[in-house]
This record gives sequence, structure tokens and C-alpha cells, in this order.
Amino acid sequence: MSSDVSSWQIWLDRRGRISTVRVVTLALLLFPLAKALIDAGAIANGARPINDLIHRAGFWTLIFLGVTLAVTPLRRIGRYGALIDVRRMLGVGTFCYAFAHVALYVADQRYDVVKIFTELTSRLYLIIGGIAFLGLAALAITSTDGMIKRMGGQSWRRLHQAIYAIALLSLVHYFQQTKADLSVPVFAAGLFTWLIGYRLLAKWRGGGELSTVWLLALAVTVALLTFAGEAIGIGLMFGVSPLRVLENVFDFEAGIRPGWQVLAAALVVVAVDFVRARWNSRPPRLRTAPAE
Repeated sequence: MSSDVSSWQIWLDRRGRISTVRVVTLALLLFPLAKALIDAGAIANGARPINDLIHRAGFWTLIFLGVTLAVTPLRRIGRYGALIDVRRMLGVGTFCYAFAHVALYVADQRYDVVKIFTELTSRLYLIIGGIAFLGLAALAITSTDGMIKRMGGQSWRRLHQAIYAIALLSLVHYFQQTKADLSVPVFAAGLFTWLIGYRLLAKWRGGGELSTVWLLALAVTVALLTFAGEAIGIGLMFGVSPLRVLENVFDFEAGIRPGWQVLAAALVVVAVDFVRARWNSRPPRLRTAPAE
């Protein structure tokens, strides 16, 4: 199959064969669009339909940014190297949702250039979001094989390390959009903390894979940081003591706190690593020669 055909058939691998992991990734990227179509009636009848779509696009931008960052640790932990093949697809998909987020915002402002410029230069959360968007655009533009060759591998890697700063800015932008309930932003922040913590810990350990024990330690540490971060955030927002917030951590009738959710997600990763490590350490079965 020619490269011209396979270049736009993103469900195919570099050999032109259907890739299961690419098909699943494509379905994942299209899921928010399908959900928006299913919810079209409710969206259209809402008070601000375009604003609803703006928030949906922004939310999925953050989700797919996290999924993109998760490729490297999950590839190592799951011992599944094929995941690296969809990292670029996920990155470009993330930018597409970010572009939709911005385009819908411009439409919501009725394409009033003066008003848009005034908003983007005076509101802090829009300034932060705009910087994050420009960063994603730069990464998307330079994601092709041709740009990698033009820039050189070292320069390209240095530029794409900006993804961590972009993720931080995106989280800040998301927090600033939240009016009352901090649970979802805190949960997202906890997951991003785990993703960054994994990289820092792996680098400190020599750049190799982390053992199950280290992953367990990381899970507990990030969960505790999530509990503390939520308590401090609520304390600052509502003027209460963070210690009073922490007293309700075990009150599950009031809801499961983001710290527990982060811990549960991290423990799933620990379990996957434990199973995969033991599975790979099993000696291969010896085939019994047929009797003659």
C-alpha cells in the first residue's frame, strides 16, 4: 500500500496493516463527538448551547492531554510497546479539541475581534489558556516526520518537553473555570501529579522501569498529596481550616474524595505491573516431543 494512502488512513500501522491499538485510539478520540451528537437535544435546549460545547471541548482537551502523557508509563508498566505508535495520534487529537475549544469561544463572542482581543489580554484565565493553546499548536505543527528531520532529534525533543508546562497551564486554566465543586479538577491534578511523579522517580532511579514497590509508594504519596491539595484549596476558597476538610476524608456518605479516586486508579496500575512482571518472569513451556 502506498504511503500517500496510508498517511490519512490513521487506523493502519506503518506497514499498511490494520492496527488494533490505532482503531481503539481512534474510537476513543471520536467518543466525545459521538456523545455530543447523542446529547444534541439537551445541548440545544440548554440556556447557552455554545458555552456547553466550549466546556465539553475544553474538558476533553485536558483528558486527552493526560492520556497522551500516560502512554510512556503505561507502555512500560504494561510491557506493551505498541502504545508508542499512537502517542502522536493522541497528541494531534488533543490539539484538535483545543482548537475546537478556542473556535467555539470565538463563535460565542460573535466573532467580535475587539472584544476577543480585550478578553484575551485582560482576563488571567484566558491568558493562561491562550498560552497553553499556542504551545499545543506548536507541538502539533512539529509532530510530523518531516519536521523532526528538519529540527533534528535533540531540538525536537527539547521543544516537546514543553508538554509538561502546557499540562500545568491547562490545569490552572481548568481550576480557574471551576466555580464551586473542586472534586473533578483535583482528581485531574492528582492524575497529572502521578504522571509527572512517575517520570521524576524513573529518572532518579536511573531511567529504567520502576518496581511494583516503587509504584505502590508513588500511589500512596500522590494520593496523600491529593488529599492535602484538596483540603488547602477548599480552605482557601471557603475560608475554612484545611484540617476540618481532612476530618471528612473517611465520610463516604458525603462522597468519595478525589484522593481515594486517585489512589484507586494508581493501585490498578500497581496491580497491572505486578501481574505483568510475574507473567513475564514465568519460564516458557517446554513442548513435549510426539511419541514415535
